[in-house]
Amino acid sequence: MNAMPHTPTVREPRRDAQRNRAYILDAARQAFLNEGVEVSMDAIAKKAGVGAGTLYRHFPNKDALLAALLDLHHATLDEQRTMIEAEERNSGQALERWIDALGDWMLAYHGLPEPLRAACKVESALTPTCLDVIATTETFLQAAQNDGFARSTLQGRDIYLGALAIAWASGITTADQRIRTVLRDMLKDGWSAHGANSGY
Repeated sequence: MNAMPHTPTVREPRRDAQRNRAYILDAARQAFLNEGVEVSMDAIAKKAGVGAGTLYRHFPNKDALLAALLDLHHATLDEQRTMIEAEERNSGQALERWIDALGDWMLAYHGLPEPLRAACKVESALTPTCLDVIATTETFLQAAQNDGFARSTLQGRDIYLGALAIAWASGITTADQRIRTVLRDMLKDGWSAHGANSGY
């Protein structure tokens, strides 16, 4: 009788590995919130109570760690997209609301705009998320362009980088809370086909 073919089994991650990953993500989230994304990987490992080797087995670099944490924020951003699409019939206002939501997402952690900018130029663990957000921005922009609310010469990447610049400036000027509003209005002057006082 022929022996039955061996079917490899897929093992679930060991419980201690799952636990270590959870500890690392929680420690990183707290560290990024309190100290910004420039905190070292060694400091995160220490806060998580794991060795550096364990940290790097789960996350080979800081971008990979940031990408894992941004999954939750990206889900929230996607909820914002769904809400805007459901509530806004005016495509110009929808684009404006999306840009605001984009800014909130980019400011999830102090210093986040820089790795997000870098991910647009060099492939990293953050690049797929950035490309997905740019694609959504392009969808909102094209709708506004089709309705005559946005300039036809712009692309979604332009809007994304403009929002990123505002997030970066907002992050380094926390003492002046008005800066984000001022720069957002300047960006709107840039993408609006009718200017800031269009009223749609």
